[in-house]
Amino acid sequence: MDHYIVSARKYRPSTFGSVVGQKALTATLKNAIATHRLAHAYLFTGTRGVGKTTCARIFAKTINCEHPTADGDPCNECDSCREFNEGRSMNIIELDAASNNSVDDIRALNEQVQVPTSSGSYRVFIIDEVHMLSNQAFNAFLKTLEEPPSYAVFILATTEKHKIIPTILSRCQIYDFSRITITDIVDHLEYVAKQEGYTVERPALRVIASKADGAMRDALSIFDQVVASSRGNVTYQSAIDNLNVLDEAFYSRLMECFLSQDVPNALLIYKEIRDRGFDAHFFITGLASYLRNLMVASNPATKTLLEGDQEVIDHMEQLAHRASPQFFYQAMSLCNSADLSYRDASNKNFLVELLLIRLCQLLSPSPNCNGDGEGRLKPIAVSGTGPQTPETGASRAGTTSAPALGGPALDGRNRTAPQTSAPALGGPALDGRNRTAQSSAPAMPRRSRLSIHGHAPEAAPAPQATHQAAPKRAKPVTLEAVIAAWNKFPELHPTEKILENTMREAQPSAGVMTVPQQADGKTPVLPTAPLTVKVENDMQAELVRRFLPEITQYVRDAVENDSLEFKVEVNHGPASPSTWNEREVLAHMAENPEIKAFITDLKLTLI
Repeated sequence: MDHYIVSARKYRPSTFGSVVGQKALTATLKNAIATHRLAHAYLFTGTRGVGKTTCARIFAKTINCEHPTADGDPCNECDSCREFNEGRSMNIIELDAASNNSVDDIRALNEQVQVPTSSGSYRVFIIDEVHMLSNQAFNAFLKTLEEPPSYAVFILATTEKHKIIPTILSRCQIYDFSRITITDIVDHLEYVAKQEGYTVERPALRVIASKADGAMRDALSIFDQVVASSRGNVTYQSAIDNLNVLDEAFYSRLMECFLSQDVPNALLIYKEIRDRGFDAHFFITGLASYLRNLMVASNPATKTLLEGDQEVIDHMEQLAHRASPQFFYQAMSLCNSADLSYRDASNKNFLVELLLIRLCQLLSPSPNCNGDGEGRLKPIAVSGTGPQTPETGASRAGTTSAPALGGPALDGRNRTAPQTSAPALGGPALDGRNRTAQSSAPAMPRRSRLSIHGHAPEAAPAPQATHQAAPKRAKPVTLEAVIAAWNKFPELHPTEKILENTMREAQPSAGVMTVPQQADGKTPVLPTAPLTVKVENDMQAELVRRFLPEITQYVRDAVENDSLEFKVEVNHGPASPSTWNEREVLAHMAENPEIKAFITDLKLTLI
């Protein structure tokens, strides 16, 4: 059996012309050789697998070549080139600084520098991973690096230039190697596959190139792995299966769900992804990256940032034009928040499902629809035969829909279609009642949105109403009646003690409004002016705002006035008179029989 050589070694470049993805840098090196403008010290820096050490070896071989080609490459035929190719050249010395990083190692190197060449023009010292040298070793190397013999050339290679002391950097010509583009990697992999006689699909090579993250050595290693698993027939499916890569088709299907506000199908797609064994955190980061790419593809000026086949980029551009920039900003923000919260989340899958629900609600036609539960979000509609599709819409005339997943709409009432609709997938409405309304009105069209270029599409004609909306209740009310209903609301949530205490302390107020008097001397509340609720801190404000839709509907029902509104503010002035101090809190706690007995047994005193 023939000895197998991995592709990363077998196809390692031996000339400047065969180096992939570094044309500008190799051209500079060839010009320096052709014009005999050689520096005594070079620093090659860049990420892993981009050709730093390879270029250093080609450079060292070329400057000692007896008959370089017209293109500035080594001939690979003279004695010096053959000695180097066979690994017996005395003029090219390589040192691995990762394992030889002490002062003694550098002193031994300094002694070798003093030995002149026996053949050839230069002695080249290649020090790989030079950032691993200790500070003492760097200091011992400074003098030799600054004033070496005329025949000595140093080439330092590193992936972490920032770890090298400035005095070393100032003595070197610095060459920054760039990451190799996906297109260059795919082209080179096609060349290798042709030389080896493998059958490959270009989309499969693009998956490998993306996985390599700009490193040609990594790409060749991954290519060998996929070839071994597919027996030389590299297909797109075999590549994603072998490398455990999530197909972009899943993200594309999810984007369709976001655009059509199809929550059930989004959750089913995520379940399919989980069943394939993909990690939830990997899915979040992949979705965020896909949304970023869509946003980039939506603008011709930024589309050049995408790497890949033109067919894939064109498809992403078409999909991106169906959403506004605001959607992508909010969607990426939600993905970023989920990414930051993933580590602390006790239920990882619930975190991802909540993210998908919010993303599906971003294009809801309701106001203030930012996916965080504020505003009136579109219900998660399910038709009688299964999940909705974008073509059928969430509510077609003549069909019925179910209320939102997990309970009511945020206005406190769960208004549904006729009684033939499916039951709600959750609890009752926030006011404790599940009211339905008979209606034969056709579905309202989705609110028109600005296009990606800033032009508003033509507004669809409003449908003709087939029935008259129920009139709003407008019974005159007093502030005392509102406060009484406000204080009674916590009885619906006996376990929410913090909410009960907060509502007891923060009573609705009409502020400094001028309110007309009624004939009986009572002061009615103006329906158009929201009542102010002042709380003591942001945590209380967040709690009250969470329950505010339910509270508002409860108070409206109690006073029979649908125009009643509340606004929550944080009190930045003196504490409210109704706020208990520490002594009052302790006194209230001491009224508990068990705590009272505990204080008596231990003979404690409240001070």
